[in-house]
Amino acid sequence: MKPNYQKTIYACFIGYIVQAVVNNFVPLLFLTFEKSYHIPLSRITMLITINFGIQLLVDLLSAGFVDKIGYRISVVLAHIFAAAGLAGLVFLPDLMPDPFAGLLLAVCIYALGGGLIEVLISPIVQSCPTDNKEKAMSLLHSFYCWGHVGVVLLSTVFFSVFGIGNWKILACIWALIPVLNVFLFVQTPIASLIEEGETGMSIRELFCSKVFWLMMLMMLCAGASEQAVSQWASIFAEKGLGVTKTIGDLAGPMLFAILMGSSRAFYGKMGHKIDLDRFMFGSSVLCVLSYLLIVLSPLPVFSLVGCGICGLSVGIMWPGTFSKASSVLRKGGIAMFALLALAGDLGCSGGPTLVGAVASAASDNLKTGILVAIVFPVVMAWGICLCKKHKNISVG
Repeated sequence: MKPNYQKTIYACFIGYIVQAVVNNFVPLLFLTFEKSYHIPLSRITMLITINFGIQLLVDLLSAGFVDKIGYRISVVLAHIFAAAGLAGLVFLPDLMPDPFAGLLLAVCIYALGGGLIEVLISPIVQSCPTDNKEKAMSLLHSFYCWGHVGVVLLSTVFFSVFGIGNWKILACIWALIPVLNVFLFVQTPIASLIEEGETGMSIRELFCSKVFWLMMLMMLCAGASEQAVSQWASIFAEKGLGVTKTIGDLAGPMLFAILMGSSRAFYGKMGHKIDLDRFMFGSSVLCVLSYLLIVLSPLPVFSLVGCGICGLSVGIMWPGTFSKASSVLRKGGIAMFALLALAGDLGCSGGPTLVGAVASAASDNLKTGILVAIVFPVVMAWGICLCKKHKNISVG
């Protein structure tokens, strides 16, 4: 690969760290917001819903405008929005009559950036002239996991040393990362997904492709398989380790993220020696087993172990599906990546929702909810079998 494109990939790695900051920093401050601005916790938790709701909307709309304004302008704008939103957390609540309105505006701004980053970073890496795009894609997505771990760990250390009252300083520090990455994306080369002289598939053409809908289903299952367990990881840690809720909130999600990132980094390093279909199928089977361990284990600590194994098993699902879609829908373009991101995010929302609804109907039995959600990794395995059956299919 040309040296300049290596810089492009580095910028994309940092882009996913920015995405991790956008999604995971503010939840660490919920209790601080409640005390400082006297906002009920029920309203504060709406910030998460708004963040992901806007990112879903951006996923949907970006299929129509990114190709028109160009990848570079779009990815630079994404980082500017992310930086502005993180910085806005510092001053907008004090400037507006209602502090919650200020927080909400800041979240809306950085959510625009987060949504664009999710849509753009994967196709930019896919377009780079790498020898093994599946490896590059898996390694890329591991950086979201490392970013998640880094945000939680470094923020916790900062609060311990300097006090939670200085959170605004840390918000400014996190905002510097997207600012610096803007300068990288301005300078690095960005190739096109579609070869010169060719045109990408339209949304209508994608919708007429059965293979595309299979990829959408797999992407939905990838997001749901991951978040159906990840969202409840803190509860497993709290009960399994017998620790406080605060420690559980750190230990559970971090264990999940570390093992998920390790799986992606492993394939990113060794992917040239491993068949992607086999790795994804084996991971789906391991995911089913992890669900069963969580549900059937007599001791809470084994449920926590199952949660960790789940993180390991789902790591390849999201980036692997992106890679498979790119190989079978070669002219899918940015529209395909945007719609796949939309399906993945719907899965991330629908998985925990299904678990919660079933658990509530079963007298708040969380294990019953997770048992029902086992359908997602099962369908994922079925989808991979279909892909293997029609391995030589190429559309576009």
